[in-house]
Amino acid sequence: MKKIFIPIILLIVLSNCGSQKSVESIKSVMPENTLSKGMSEPEKRGYWQQYVSYTMDVDMDTQKHQYTGRQHLVYKNNSHDTLHKVFYHLYFNAFQPGSAMDWHARTLPDPDRKMDIIIQALKPDEIGFVKVHSLQQDGQPVDFKVVGTILEVTMNKALLPGQSTVLDMDFLTQIPKIVRRAGRDNDEGIDYSMSQWYPKLAEYDQHGWHADPYLGREFYGVWGDFDVSIHIDKKYTVAATGVLQNPEDIPAGKGYSGSHLKEVDSPKLTWHFKARNVHDFSWAADPDYVHDIYEVDDSLTLHFFYQNDEKIKDNWKKLQPVAAETMTFYNNYIGPYPYRQYSVIQAGDGGMEYAQLTFVNGNKPFESLRGTVQHEMGHAWFQFALATDETEFPWMDEGFTSFIQDMAGVAVNGRQTPNPFSSSYESYRYLVKEQKEEPLSTHSDHYLTNIAYWINAYDKGKILLSQLGYIMGFDNLSKTLKAYYKNWAMKHPQPDDFFRIAEKISGMDLKWYQNEWVHTVHHIDYKLDSLQEVNGKTKIIIKNIGEMPMPVDLIVVYTDESKEAFTIPLDLMRNVKSNPYPEMPYHILPVWQWAVPQYEFTLDRPKSDIKVVMIDPLSFMADLDIYNNYYAKEKPEAEKQ
Repeated sequence: MKKIFIPIILLIVLSNCGSQKSVESIKSVMPENTLSKGMSEPEKRGYWQQYVSYTMDVDMDTQKHQYTGRQHLVYKNNSHDTLHKVFYHLYFNAFQPGSAMDWHARTLPDPDRKMDIIIQALKPDEIGFVKVHSLQQDGQPVDFKVVGTILEVTMNKALLPGQSTVLDMDFLTQIPKIVRRAGRDNDEGIDYSMSQWYPKLAEYDQHGWHADPYLGREFYGVWGDFDVSIHIDKKYTVAATGVLQNPEDIPAGKGYSGSHLKEVDSPKLTWHFKARNVHDFSWAADPDYVHDIYEVDDSLTLHFFYQNDEKIKDNWKKLQPVAAETMTFYNNYIGPYPYRQYSVIQAGDGGMEYAQLTFVNGNKPFESLRGTVQHEMGHAWFQFALATDETEFPWMDEGFTSFIQDMAGVAVNGRQTPNPFSSSYESYRYLVKEQKEEPLSTHSDHYLTNIAYWINAYDKGKILLSQLGYIMGFDNLSKTLKAYYKNWAMKHPQPDDFFRIAEKISGMDLKWYQNEWVHTVHHIDYKLDSLQEVNGKTKIIIKNIGEMPMPVDLIVVYTDESKEAFTIPLDLMRNVKSNPYPEMPYHILPVWQWAVPQYEFTLDRPKSDIKVVMIDPLSFMADLDIYNNYYAKEKPEAEKQ
């Protein structure tokens, strides 16, 4: 099977991963933080998105693990609606006993007991909170109330379409002991993992406000600019979204180019960062960080922050060229990374993506560290450039990222396997067997079990792409991902936007696939029913005993070791893919009408000439029972002995 695998997967990967020079040439004409000039296809269709500019100044008290903050926010209403309210996320309010996140962690049938135990054990000086002391709109106080992790604001003056308003806030925040992703004192000794740490304006889009209470899962944010100043004890090195604006004020030992100070008289340093056209801002701080800089090319720099620990240093050094090669692969396979830097930071509680950086646990075997970083780097494309609403469509974020991580496993890590995504198919079948599957369209916070959320978001979302490659051809899938990125980077794409691009690239109607795989829990189960010899020819009968229709590929191997490939297009597709098996004769059979449960065709050879018949030999179709997908000629008794 490996001979088949190389043309349809590995060679396509390699053909889409040209030299780094080609990426540099794209970036050389690309305005900073943008991907194209002129009106994009979404804008021609009337697409709009809100925009916000944050200026924040925070002063850390590392003894109390608190900080005071001032936030100056300019909010531009690009919608067609008049807004009378705005909403903020106050994520740290979730890190308290009795919060909605706490209840959610413990009441599911498969609860996150570790998370619940930690939250329940938090003392008053260990919980998280955000207290809003004052809030003004255009210089005048406004009414607001806090409901869990949401701040509801009734504006004095309605915000008309095309207009902007200024919101100024003073707040006090206490940093919780780390429970999930953010907080202080993680298991590896990192002092501060600061994600979702500030009052964050909720997104308003074509579907209205997205003021989802925080339950520890996914995020959605407004595109904007950040200007952030952090005042913290001088012993700390700070890693953050954006570009450091004042390296001359930072001691040389912190690892930032341009820094030169050796001594600082004041007890604190000010770290000033700016980031343009992002939808989040995160940072981390620790006194023991080693800071390495690795140049990918003239336009992209990688930063690595990790503890000064001899046990992990070799792995983090070894990681750096692999991370650079991974970025190069993603650049070529999807499209150019739209910023000038990316940071890999030892922080958090596992691996989690943020704007222009990732938090990862660093004290792990190299293969695990490499895999985690390759996954989180993929989110720089699928979520932080293609900014889907991952609270509602987590599969567009986690599933697509998991897919390209597996592709990087082939192209960068040299992994060889007939199906790089096979483990996800096994997870999906397990979920179905356990009768816990839910539609892929389920909101991330509303899954009935944790396992359904995890397998759906990561595995079934990944299969959506690999199976789409089976349907339309992996060459067309590669073109689709590039076109999707070109059209929707730096925007908020919806599922329809992706599928309509796939339809344009492939010339197929894919609405049936979108409906079946995303909105239902229908299952695929094709059966190679029988081979019947009639007048020296062989009739092959296939049955669809599942609920979901699919096109069907077959390989026939004859006793003389020659092979033929066949594809049966589905009538709903209105087209057929190009030949995925160039090394053997390829036949396109008449379409299978999806409502007909049985299909048959005839080979011009007797049954005795047929050694093997196999449906979908590489198992890219998520068929529940793969054991009824093949026929193998029994060996004569003499050969068996």
